[in-house]
Amino acid sequence: MTQVRTRFAPSPTGDLHIGGARTALFNWLLARHARGVFVLRIEDTDAARSTQASIQVILDAMTWLGMDWDEGPFYQTQRMSFYQEVAEKLLKEGRAYPCYCTPEELEAKREAALKTGIKPKYDRTCLHRKSSSPGRPPAIRFLSPDEGKTVVEDLIQGRVEFDNHELDDLIILRSDGLPTYNFSVVVDDATMGITHVIRGNDHLNNTPRQIQIYQALGFPIPQFGHVSMILGPDKKKLSKRHGAQSVMEYKKMGYLPQAVVNYLVRLGWSYGDQEEFNREELIEKFSLEAVGKSAAAINPGKLDWLNAQYIKKIELEELVQRVQPFLEAKGFLNIDSGLLRKALLSFRERVKTLVEMADLSEFYFCEEIAYDKKAAETFLNRKTLPMLEQFIPFLSKEPTLEKEKGHRWIHQLAEMRGEPLVKIAQPIRVALTGRTISPPIDEVMEVLGKGKVIQRLEKAMEYIKEISPNG
Repeated sequence: MTQVRTRFAPSPTGDLHIGGARTALFNWLLARHARGVFVLRIEDTDAARSTQASIQVILDAMTWLGMDWDEGPFYQTQRMSFYQEVAEKLLKEGRAYPCYCTPEELEAKREAALKTGIKPKYDRTCLHRKSSSPGRPPAIRFLSPDEGKTVVEDLIQGRVEFDNHELDDLIILRSDGLPTYNFSVVVDDATMGITHVIRGNDHLNNTPRQIQIYQALGFPIPQFGHVSMILGPDKKKLSKRHGAQSVMEYKKMGYLPQAVVNYLVRLGWSYGDQEEFNREELIEKFSLEAVGKSAAAINPGKLDWLNAQYIKKIELEELVQRVQPFLEAKGFLNIDSGLLRKALLSFRERVKTLVEMADLSEFYFCEEIAYDKKAAETFLNRKTLPMLEQFIPFLSKEPTLEKEKGHRWIHQLAEMRGEPLVKIAQPIRVALTGRTISPPIDEVMEVLGKGKVIQRLEKAMEYIKEISPNG
């Protein structure tokens, strides 16, 4: 059997959006499932819009998602002479012809056709032209067959037929020598031995044109599969109003690449009722037969849920590496590694994103605690000062402050004062974290350690005395 060879061929004109990332993922999974080859090709012939920065963003996004490629990246701009050679071959064989029509002439033809209710289609003015136009380099048009049908046996959408008389003699090489998409993609896919072309269904109407070019060149025709588009939660076309669209936006928002991959593959593909898949499971279970025809809608809540599951399960060292850049962005550059691990462990069961984890755990690493105004007004006042003063001697007796000891001392202090536990725990929580919500206070105390706990309690007492010096 022929080895499966798939490809991803983005245009470097911006970020890698989730639609493109999902297409890449389906191609990557198909190749990995079949133990085939995944090729990366950069379609950079649009000189006005293609940038090196966009190329790097695409490479970075794919690397972050864990989609490695076996061959490439190849660049179309490095293959220009080859496209011209293939176009010359079609000219010599009578399967293409030079076209000297100017853009203005073509626009006039289009407008005239529309006025008479005819579908705009090139009228082959130049097909039988005998002379050239001096000083005007021609474009090259492919001579499309007039009769019959071109059939696409789509792996996802099923059989789709196109009447050849509806198809135009498309330009394959512009007058400036640059190839058009429908031509370059055929030449590239054929010469790179691509066996399966999986792409968005916005390309389905291009496929019959490409099949005709394959046939004219005598190239084997790959199998095509066109994936339905991704919609917003409101079932409308995905746009900026729906939130993040690019892969690197998801990274900046604190999502793990494993969760984003899991999320993207489930937009249009399923395996029973299973929701969570690791990399190995996706490779093992993926098939095009399970890719749906219908458009898939994004579900931000599902991504949050998936990300929370992965945060709980990934190795602690990886979690540390993933969170550190978010903490460094806050100015925490030299965090004690032991403190960081303990802090993240106290939050990993409670957060949805790495950004949330960095925000909530910030109090562990601050030199000075900033109190939430409302929390301080409620819990750091003259009424709570005696309790805080009593609590420090409890802690001072212990050489270290494990969770169990902190728990015991808080309960003993509540019993001794005859007060509900919350009236003891909340002032201590605000003193240690600056807010009223945190992991269990005994857990917070253990992570901070005895010295820092006592220091923060003393600071809180100073704060109370400063804001109300006369009681």
